[in-house]
Order: sequence, then C-alpha cells, then structure tokens
Amino acid sequence: MKKLTTREILEKNLKRTSPLGSHFILWMHNIRSLHNVGAVFRSADAFGIRELRLSGHTPVPPRPEITKTAIGAEQYVEWKEINNPVEEINTLKRAGYTIAVLEQTDRSTPLNEWTPESDKICLILGNEVTGVDDELIELADLSVDIPQFGNKHSLNVSVAAGVALYGILEKFYST
Repeated sequence: MKKLTTREILEKNLKRTSPLGSHFILWMHNIRSLHNVGAVFRSADAFGIRELRLSGHTPVPPRPEITKTAIGAEQYVEWKEINNPVEEINTLKRAGYTIAVLEQTDRSTPLNEWTPESDKICLILGNEVTGVDDELIELADLSVDIPQFGNKHSLNVSVAAGVALYGILEKFYST
C-alpha cells in the first residue's frame, strides 16, 4: 500500500461523477464564522456539490478567511447570495425541490432513517448557536437530524454539513 500523490488523487476524483452534483443544493443561512463557511465550501467541493446558497448574515466570498479554510474550493463551487430566503424557497419548491432543514425538531427524521422521495433536494444549514430560523423551518418540507449519543447535543455546523453530505451521498451512490 502506498499513499497517493495529490495529482493521483485529483485524477481519480475527476473520473468520478457525484450523484449529488446536478440536483442537490446546500444552503447556509446566518452562519457567522468565515472559517465555517470556508469549511462548508470545501466539503461541498469534496462531495461534488455544484450549488451553494448563502443568506442572512452568512459572509460571502471573496474573503481571505473563507479562502484559507476552503483552500480555494469557492472557485469550483457555484454560489449565490440570497436576499429573500422565503422567495427562494418558494422558487425551489416550484422547481420540484424538497426543502430539508438539518435541525433537531419535534418531527425530525434521523438522517440514517430518512429515505428521500426525490433526488432534487435543498438542504438548509443554520446558525452555529441558534440553528435554522423558525421562519425557514415552517417553510421546509422536512427536518433531518444527525443521531448523536453523547452529552453534547450539537456539532459544529461545518462538521454537521460534512456528516450530512456523506449520509445523503450514501443514499444515492451505487458504485
């Protein structure tokens, strides 16, 4: 066994097609940390996500702190700043997207138990402390959460994004 070089890893990655790439949208709403935003860009690129939405007080590129954590992934993942989240959710719904929030609610489905009914999904991530805004939860079609077993009941938003993306990828990845 030998470790792959950076070039070998890139060549291997570019031969693959993500099952999430063309119809999955990841949305960051009211994320305060520039480093979390950069980390989510990096995870989005790793999982082949091609569209990010940024809204509320989520910082947008170009920002050195985002680029440092994203290591330039913001150049490969398309993003759009959203000024009216309610209008955008309604637009996505009309386009056939299922709107899911990554949040612990009284009706959340654990991510490992969730079976998507459509491959057009928009997953909304919320603020590091307060989570997804109630207004967006009310507009969502469903809520999914990450099963946890420790005393702390939350994950860093960028870590949660990576876990959720992997969990969703597994639902669509067959090879």
